[in-house]
Amino acid sequence: MSTSIKNRYEFVFLFDVKNGNPNGDPDNANAPRMDFETQLGWVSDVCLKRKIRNYINLIKTDGSGKPEDGYDIYVKERSILNQTHQKAYDALGLKINDKTKAQEKNEMADKARNWMCQTYFDIRMFGAVMTTGVNCGQVRGPVQIAFSTSIDPIAAQEQSLTRMAVTTEAESENQDGSNRTMGRKDIIPYGLYRCHGFISAPFAAQTGFSEEDLELLFQSLENMLDHDHSAARGEMNPRALIVFKHDSQLGNAPSHKLFERISVKKKEGVEVPRAFSDYEVTIDRNDLPAGVEIIERI
Repeated sequence: MSTSIKNRYEFVFLFDVKNGNPNGDPDNANAPRMDFETQLGWVSDVCLKRKIRNYINLIKTDGSGKPEDGYDIYVKERSILNQTHQKAYDALGLKINDKTKAQEKNEMADKARNWMCQTYFDIRMFGAVMTTGVNCGQVRGPVQIAFSTSIDPIAAQEQSLTRMAVTTEAESENQDGSNRTMGRKDIIPYGLYRCHGFISAPFAAQTGFSEEDLELLFQSLENMLDHDHSAARGEMNPRALIVFKHDSQLGNAPSHKLFERISVKKKEGVEVPRAFSDYEVTIDRNDLPAGVEIIERI
């Protein structure tokens, strides 16, 4: 693995959805998430992290399904985390029994944590709590992603669906059509979402998050939606990725002040936006704090 990153970063990621549901809420019949006071839409941090993990798994896995060294994914569908923790102990030849002292257990957990960081990209990036069952410690990841919020209020619309096929032979004998299964699908006609991300160099030093890992993260944000299309997300696209790079580990300016330099507003005369072209994105580069660089990836 390469050395960890030496700079602090923040980023603004803009993405949109058309006639789809970017992130359903299972506690609300899978309707699009929103702030009910403002009607602004939400996309959770967990939703975007899942898409990043899926993209890494897609491009860093060979034809047989084996991940490249250092790019396995810890949190994936149906994975049994305690069994994954045990892999670290087995790989390092660590064994705990009734005579193992507390200090020795802690030392083993530290070694296991380091092995997990080296092996699993999402632990190295996002961190993980690995104290369940087999103890591999805890990791606070260098990359943190906030909830995404839509620029304007969204209008969730419930669509009715029918199924032409039937499940049983008995249902097929009914000719009046009353056996057609009714369903619902919630969509929004259009929404442009803004996400803020934070990348810490000191935390990266603890997990080994490298420059190569950083580039892979940015590539994921740029490309992951092209590999995430579904019936609910037929048209969901990245629109802008604007990165603030500091020339130091601890940073040269407050993140919220940098985020305020990115303005996203409806164009004059647009009342109901239905496309990214209905918006204007501006970047204030005047009097940029010393040691801060703005990089437009998209």
